[in-house]
Amino acid sequence: MTQNQNQHIHEHHHDGLISALAFGGFLVIVGLVFVQNPNLWNQINTFFNNFTTSKVPFPGSSSSNVVLPAPADPSAYNVLYWALIQFDVGIGFLQVLILGLRLNRHSRLGRIAETVGNMVFWFGAAVLVNIFLLTGTLSGWFEYWAALIILVGVSIVARAVVYFTKR
Repeated sequence: MTQNQNQHIHEHHHDGLISALAFGGFLVIVGLVFVQNPNLWNQINTFFNNFTTSKVPFPGSSSSNVVLPAPADPSAYNVLYWALIQFDVGIGFLQVLILGLRLNRHSRLGRIAETVGNMVFWFGAAVLVNIFLLTGTLSGWFEYWAALIILVGVSIVARAVVYFTKR
């Protein structure tokens, strides 16, 4: 076996261990969120059972509306929104841990960039829940989804920045 093949097997082994740690961490975070919020499962069921549709004005047209799904009473789900913040922050910190491991183990650049993008997304998602969903308004509900789409773009840009700074 060549030196390059041995190095590739070694890197693959470390990536597998890091991925296993990530999955285990995800399960721990989900469990902790449910332990911290004992009535969460009922909140989730109630949330999805109370969905309705809402007319939203189509941009650029004063007479056209788009019908989109929304909770009947967005202000009734603060417990669920706080649980979502806990989950987002937990996954964000897990990404910080994974990034440290990837940097320490000299993981491939693509894996490092992916982890940075994930970290930006999860911490950003927690901020968006706090800003938009906890207002408990229908407009906050729709603004959250629009901002989440922007956040996906920001996380992709963060990945690209890692590629550019490492090359």
